[in-house]
Amino acid sequence: MRKIKKGDQVVVLTGKDKGKRGAVLSFADAERLIVEGINVVRKHQKPIPTRGVNGGIVEKSMPIHVSNVALYNPGTHKPDRVGFRLLADGRKVRFFKATNEVVDL
Repeated sequence: MRKIKKGDQVVVLTGKDKGKRGAVLSFADAERLIVEGINVVRKHQKPIPTRGVNGGIVEKSMPIHVSNVALYNPGTHKPDRVGFRLLADGRKVRFFKATNEVVDL
């Protein structure tokens, strides 16, 4: 089980987008994730006529390392660390370490 999952709201801790918040769109690999509106770069793209892709300069979200983001805590309106806990019914859930609130039920 991962501490950060697809669809979570995260806050960037370091880099050019420090302090910005966005939703996790996908995972590039085990340690990198793509966040909506974060680490956006302009790339030059060649046209591919067989696929119908136009060429030009496109903006693209690039992956960011999972250690550079923290889960957003809506209770405190700040980024927070996440831990794991077993509930009485045997389910493993994530919880915010600052407030001990369960993230997902």
